[in-house]
Amino acid sequence: MARSSARRGQTEPIAALVAVVAICLGLSLYVGVLDGALPDSRDRQVADHAVDTVERASSVAGVVRPSRLSTARSTAPDGYRCNVTLVVDDRRWTAGPAPPNRTQTASRRVSARIGPGRIRPGTLRVVVWS
Repeated sequence: MARSSARRGQTEPIAALVAVVAICLGLSLYVGVLDGALPDSRDRQVADHAVDTVERASSVAGVVRPSRLSTARSTAPDGYRCNVTLVVDDRRWTAGPAPPNRTQTASRRVSARIGPGRIRPGTLRVVVWS
């Protein structure tokens, strides 16, 4: 009886170890597939950073000027291209090449100078891609 008890004790830890390895493998495969299916948060951070820098570069005293969009576009992060669009009422100003299908986008409400003494609310939209 002592022999069977000793054997039994050795078999159960091996089975438990195999079960733990199988569960770990399954979880790592699941996380790998899930990670590939979700959008990359780093891309969103690039777009958010780009809209911040474009707004600062195209603003004077906190008011965006459409004439400065072309130079503000050059503030895109290294390795990325960008397209900048300012929309105020029914007017639109765009600087940069047309974006491809896969891009990251960020936008924000801004004050825009559309003429001498004429400041209106608008939307600044920045599209970045690598």
